[in-house]
Amino acid sequence: MPTAADTEAFGRELAAGLTAGDLVILDGPLGAGKTALTRGIGAGLGVVGRVSSPTFIIARQHKPGERSGADPVGMVHVDAYRLGTGPDALDELDALDLDTDLRRAVVVVEWGAGLVEQLAQRHLFVALRREPESDVRTVSWEWRDAAERR
Repeated sequence: MPTAADTEAFGRELAAGLTAGDLVILDGPLGAGKTALTRGIGAGLGVVGRVSSPTFIIARQHKPGERSGADPVGMVHVDAYRLGTGPDALDELDALDLDTDLRRAVVVVEWGAGLVEQLAQRHLFVALRREPESDVRTVSWEWRDAAERR
Protein backbone atom coordinates (compact mmCIF):
# COMPACT_ATOMS: atom_id res chain seq x y z
CA MET A 1 0.00 0.00 0.00
CA PRO A 2 2.14 2.86 -1.24
CA THR A 3 -0.17 5.70 -0.20
CA ALA A 4 -2.54 6.72 2.59
CA ALA A 5 -5.35 6.53 0.01
CA ASP A 6 -4.48 2.86 -0.61
CA THR A 7 -4.53 2.23 3.14
CA GLU A 8 -7.96 3.89 3.40
CA ALA A 9 -9.24 1.80 0.48
CA PHE A 10 -8.10 -1.35 2.26
CA GLY A 11 -9.95 -0.16 5.38
CA ARG A 12 -13.16 0.19 3.34
CA GLU A 13 -12.69 -3.41 2.16
CA LEU A 14 -12.17 -4.64 5.73
CA ALA A 15 -15.32 -2.82 6.87
CA ALA A 16 -17.46 -4.89 4.51
CA GLY A 17 -16.97 -7.87 6.84
CA LEU A 18 -17.40 -6.04 10.14
CA THR A 19 -20.52 -5.87 12.30
CA ALA A 20 -21.46 -4.48 15.70
CA GLY A 21 -19.52 -6.35 18.35
CA ASP A 22 -16.32 -6.64 16.34
CA LEU A 23 -13.07 -5.52 17.95
CA VAL A 24 -10.25 -4.41 15.65
CA ILE A 25 -6.75 -3.95 17.10
CA LEU A 26 -4.28 -1.94 15.03
CA ASP A 27 -0.58 -2.42 15.66
CA GLY A 28 2.29 -0.52 14.12
CA PRO A 29 4.75 2.31 14.67
CA LEU A 30 4.03 6.01 14.27
CA GLY A 31 3.31 6.81 10.64
CA ALA A 32 2.44 3.25 9.64
CA GLY A 33 -1.14 4.19 8.68
CA LYS A 34 -3.31 3.20 11.66
CA THR A 35 -5.46 6.33 11.50
CA ALA A 36 -5.66 6.17 7.68
CA LEU A 37 -6.87 2.58 7.95
CA THR A 38 -9.43 3.64 10.57
CA ARG A 39 -10.68 6.42 8.26
CA GLY A 40 -11.22 3.75 5.61
CA ILE A 41 -13.04 1.46 8.04
CA GLY A 42 -15.26 4.37 9.07
CA ALA A 43 -16.01 5.17 5.43
CA GLY A 44 -16.83 1.53 4.73
CA LEU A 45 -19.13 1.40 7.74
CA GLY A 46 -20.74 4.66 6.61
CA VAL A 47 -20.26 6.38 9.96
CA VAL A 48 -21.18 10.02 10.40
CA GLY A 49 -18.48 12.62 10.87
CA ARG A 50 -14.81 13.04 10.13
CA VAL A 51 -12.56 10.26 11.41
CA SER A 52 -9.35 11.64 12.89
CA SER A 53 -6.89 10.53 15.53
CA PRO A 54 -8.36 10.61 19.05
CA THR A 55 -4.88 10.86 20.62
CA PHE A 56 -5.74 13.63 23.06
CA ILE A 57 -9.29 12.53 23.88
CA ILE A 58 -8.49 8.79 23.90
CA ALA A 59 -11.81 7.68 22.35
CA ARG A 60 -14.18 9.14 19.79
CA GLN A 61 -17.63 7.78 18.97
CA HIS A 62 -18.99 7.88 15.44
CA LYS A 63 -22.71 7.40 14.91
CA PRO A 64 -24.03 5.02 12.27
CA GLY A 65 -24.90 6.48 8.91
CA GLU A 66 -25.89 4.86 5.66
CA ARG A 67 -24.08 1.68 4.73
CA SER A 68 -24.27 0.10 1.33
CA GLY A 69 -25.50 -3.49 1.42
CA ALA A 70 -25.45 -3.94 5.20
CA ASP A 71 -27.04 -2.75 8.41
CA PRO A 72 -25.72 0.60 9.67
CA VAL A 73 -23.26 0.33 12.53
CA GLY A 74 -21.42 2.90 14.60
CA MET A 75 -17.72 2.94 15.34
CA VAL A 76 -15.69 3.78 18.42
CA HIS A 77 -12.13 4.83 17.59
CA VAL A 78 -9.68 4.52 20.48
CA ASP A 79 -6.07 5.61 20.68
CA ALA A 80 -4.57 3.67 23.59
CA TYR A 81 -1.13 5.26 23.16
CA ARG A 82 -1.72 7.76 25.98
CA LEU A 83 -3.12 5.25 28.44
CA GLY A 84 -0.93 4.53 31.44
CA THR A 85 0.91 1.29 31.96
CA GLY A 86 0.16 -1.74 34.11
CA PRO A 87 -2.85 -1.48 36.44
CA ASP A 88 -3.29 2.23 35.59
CA ALA A 89 -3.87 1.37 31.93
CA LEU A 90 -6.46 -1.24 32.85
CA ASP A 91 -8.28 1.24 35.09
CA GLU A 92 -8.29 3.87 32.34
CA LEU A 93 -9.45 1.28 29.82
CA ASP A 94 -12.25 0.16 32.13
CA ALA A 95 -13.37 3.78 32.51
CA LEU A 96 -13.87 3.98 28.72
CA ASP A 97 -16.61 1.30 29.02
CA LEU A 98 -15.65 -0.25 25.67
CA ASP A 99 -17.34 -3.55 26.49
CA THR A 100 -20.65 -1.69 26.43
CA ASP A 101 -19.74 0.02 23.13
CA LEU A 102 -19.01 -3.38 21.58
CA ARG A 103 -22.68 -4.32 21.83
CA ARG A 104 -23.68 -1.67 19.30
CA ALA A 105 -20.55 -0.65 17.39
CA VAL A 106 -17.30 -1.74 15.84
CA VAL A 107 -14.48 -0.77 18.20
CA VAL A 108 -11.15 0.08 16.54
CA VAL A 109 -8.18 0.45 18.91
CA GLU A 110 -4.85 1.89 17.86
CA TRP A 111 -1.95 0.81 20.10
CA GLY A 112 -4.23 -1.74 21.78
CA ALA A 113 -2.16 -4.93 21.46
CA GLY A 114 -1.66 -6.59 24.83
CA LEU A 115 -4.29 -4.37 26.42
CA VAL A 116 -7.77 -4.79 24.94
CA GLU A 117 -7.94 -8.38 23.69
CA GLN A 118 -10.01 -9.43 26.72
CA LEU A 119 -12.91 -7.24 25.58
CA ALA A 120 -14.13 -9.78 23.02
CA GLN A 121 -14.09 -13.52 22.35
CA ARG A 122 -12.34 -12.78 19.08
CA HIS A 123 -10.73 -9.78 17.47
CA LEU A 124 -9.24 -8.74 14.17
CA PHE A 125 -5.53 -8.05 14.63
CA VAL A 126 -4.05 -5.79 11.94
CA ALA A 127 -0.29 -5.19 11.82
CA LEU A 128 0.84 -2.19 9.77
CA ARG A 129 4.44 -1.49 8.89
CA ARG A 130 6.09 1.30 6.97
CA GLU A 131 9.37 0.72 5.14
CA PRO A 132 11.56 3.76 5.89
CA GLU A 133 13.58 3.63 2.68
CA SER A 134 10.67 3.29 0.27
CA ASP A 135 7.80 4.77 2.33
CA VAL A 136 5.73 1.70 1.36
CA ARG A 137 3.20 0.46 3.89
CA THR A 138 2.58 -3.24 4.38
CA VAL A 139 -0.29 -4.84 6.24
CA SER A 140 -1.14 -8.26 7.57
CA TRP A 141 -4.31 -9.25 9.38
CA GLU A 142 -5.92 -12.21 11.06
CA TRP A 143 -8.88 -13.03 13.24
CA ARG A 144 -7.73 -14.24 16.64
CA ASP A 145 -9.88 -16.18 19.11
CA ALA A 146 -9.72 -15.94 22.89
CA ALA A 147 -8.51 -19.56 23.03
CA GLU A 148 -5.42 -18.59 21.01
CA ARG A 149 -4.24 -15.90 23.44
CA ARG A 150 -0.81 -16.41 24.87
